[in-house]
Amino acid sequence: MNSETKSQILRKEPLGFQWPTSDPFLFCVHHLDYYPQGNGKFGPKASLSGRDIGQDFAGKDGWRMYHGSSIPGFPGHPHRGFETVTIVEQGLVDHADSFGAAGRYGDGDVQWMTAGSGIQHSEMFPLVKEDAPNTAELFQIWLNLPSKNKMVNPHFTMFWNEKIPRVVHKDELGRETKVKVISGSLFGRIALDPPPNSWAADPANEVGIYILHLAPEAEFTLPASSIRTNRNLYHYSQTKVTVGNEQSQGRLLLSLDSQVPSVLKNGSEPSSFLVLEAKPIGEPVAQYGPFVMNSPTEIQQAFSDYQRTQFGGWPWPSYDPVHTGKSRFAKFSDGTESSPRGK
Repeated sequence: MNSETKSQILRKEPLGFQWPTSDPFLFCVHHLDYYPQGNGKFGPKASLSGRDIGQDFAGKDGWRMYHGSSIPGFPGHPHRGFETVTIVEQGLVDHADSFGAAGRYGDGDVQWMTAGSGIQHSEMFPLVKEDAPNTAELFQIWLNLPSKNKMVNPHFTMFWNEKIPRVVHKDELGRETKVKVISGSLFGRIALDPPPNSWAADPANEVGIYILHLAPEAEFTLPASSIRTNRNLYHYSQTKVTVGNEQSQGRLLLSLDSQVPSVLKNGSEPSSFLVLEAKPIGEPVAQYGPFVMNSPTEIQQAFSDYQRTQFGGWPWPSYDPVHTGKSRFAKFSDGTESSPRGK
């Protein structure tokens, strides 16, 4: 096979609930839940019978309660040694953590949290609309930390939707591709600053997180990277697309050669993609549940430290708190606040 016909696709896998990833990314999941009207208490106005409450991942009636008992979401739980990047395209997430920080974000916002030496946090999905459905769509991505940064102080950054850089690219026939630039840069648009100890904080690591929406028949090219990175393209709509010279259809992971331009040619329906790419960290990974370190000994230490300190404890009246009567906001552990309207 010569260079003109060689496939740009190095690996192809179907997408289930949890998506395959490559170093430095550890985990990726796409939550899409068609929640019904709210019941006035931020839960669903629907019966919860027949659900495995506390472990409801089945998708009954098109939505899940996850670990929530009355409100969907993930009550307080610990992390150490990596970062979470939570991209909320629809719906809301209420954040609370063991250092007293809180927030409500969604409708396009992104929270980037460095767990570092250890934090507990909750992520609840309040159903605020009582007269209409509460569709929620979000991505959660786990990005590893290099060994030198695994024990840094916890930190989180908010990217408000109104401030996230975007690109509207038109091909030769004027067909649009809309790009949301969460990390990295494309066509001169540079992402907002990630947390200071992130692998993404060094531009040399070429960490790219992008969401692409291609109009019917649109053509779009992801430029080649300047170094060899792991480039994964997640095609999460049930549509046809041609990548290079190879046609694919449906929900697929497409691992691509980052050192050649990745040429996408869409079919007759709108298509959506998540791109995760970065220089790999290249260190040993030891993972057990919510802890990601470099060795089993460090995992044992993480459990011991959590049992001893609870990573700061839990200053909230419940493990599934929601923030009543507030619009989108963030309140940090040092008392400073942020919102889409500014600090």
